[in-house]
Amino acid sequence: MKIAIIGASGKVGSRITHEALSRGHQVTAIVRDPTRLTTENENLVVTKGDILDIEDTAVKIKDHDALVVSYSPGWGPDADCSLYVDATHAAIAAAKKAGVKRLLNVGGAGSLYVSPGVQSVDTPGFPADWRPGAAAQRDSLEVYRQEKDLDWTFFSPAFMIGPGERTGKYRLGTENPVMDEKGESNISYEDYAVALVDELEKPQFIRKRFTIGY
Repeated sequence: MKIAIIGASGKVGSRITHEALSRGHQVTAIVRDPTRLTTENENLVVTKGDILDIEDTAVKIKDHDALVVSYSPGWGPDADCSLYVDATHAAIAAAKKAGVKRLLNVGGAGSLYVSPGVQSVDTPGFPADWRPGAAAQRDSLEVYRQEKDLDWTFFSPAFMIGPGERTGKYRLGTENPVMDEKGESNISYEDYAVALVDELEKPQFIRKRFTIGY
């Protein structure tokens, strides 16, 4: 499979890149700073790009089987979280222009439902610093849900995601967080990447959101 990954040098994107390459896929890594991606592999092409540049992105992803969007404008008070939605519109437009039908988006967990009609981002205990980014990611999900032509998938992580072990074991859900026996929602970057590439290889969630946990 020939996969284009936007944000391939990030915390999640770099693990997706590694996982895809380890399975023998061809990867085009589209990054803002190519010097940050030092992986050497005959199946890897690294190119500088900006997701908001629709024309350039379309050229770079043409003839690919899938586009993975692992984009983040950053977190914190200086981050422009509205760019999540702009990037979603741009990715959809670029994919259509390039003729790439499969699009998989690395999403957020704040839009997962913790009780009927209540999303995590709207609960009193949700960290205030994370709320703008989580709310913007939720808006991005709604943009995807209006998209009827592309085979998109929005992949929400567990509530807690970070560096860890690649176990290859995980459980999946759709609209509610996946909790372990301790009532916690956790996943490593590595196992998130495993599940994402699994979804690319054997799609289960076309035009749907899904999530993950141990």
